[in-house]
Amino acid sequence: MRYRALDPQLIIETAERLEGRIGDRFPETGLRGVAGELVSLSRDLAKAARELEAPIWWLRIAIVAAFVAGVAMFLFVGTILPLDRISGTDDAVQSMQGIEATINTVILAVLGLLALVRAEERIKRKRVFRQLHGLRSLIHVIDMHQLTKDPAALSADFKPTAHSPQRITNAGDLARYLDYCSEMLSITGKIAALFAQSVNDEVVIHAVNDIENLASNLSRKIWQKITLIEDRG
Repeated sequence: MRYRALDPQLIIETAERLEGRIGDRFPETGLRGVAGELVSLSRDLAKAARELEAPIWWLRIAIVAAFVAGVAMFLFVGTILPLDRISGTDDAVQSMQGIEATINTVILAVLGLLALVRAEERIKRKRVFRQLHGLRSLIHVIDMHQLTKDPAALSADFKPTAHSPQRITNAGDLARYLDYCSEMLSITGKIAALFAQSVNDEVVIHAVNDIENLASNLSRKIWQKITLIEDRG
């Protein structure tokens, strides 16, 4: 079972090692701060995903209480049905009307119970969306840090302007910087997958897939840059 599910602690440790590697090679860059934020977010979201695995007990108790109260009320109200006093046409008609009303009440009660049962699912779904929003924002922050890391800056013909951002002019350092960005994006996808692992909900799985696709698409663009750097070498 160890290799059939993601281990949140291993994801956190991977993020921590990546932060240390970035700190060793690029100690004065904003990328190190982003890596630190990734570590912090991975801890928070791993804890949130673990908490979502547990049932919402207060809600389940409320559902059971509502069910018991509904059954008790139904039995009490049901005693007024004239099923034991059918003696004529009028009594039969009244009894049929009572039975029809009872059936409608039962249907409404079942629908209400199902809505209460699904309330836990909706609450957990809302919590997941709140957490994934922060993760999506961090993905865009990572993308912003690699945005200006252009392999064209390695060319001898490249001439920066007065408003050009600070460039990395060493091919090895630039490739490593971009590789770190790609690794961070990969970790964000694994963090998102923790929620799909904790909450078996189709909507949640779809939202997690969106996060993973976003991270993968941005990582693919980064590797296109890395390929260009390697081709120059």
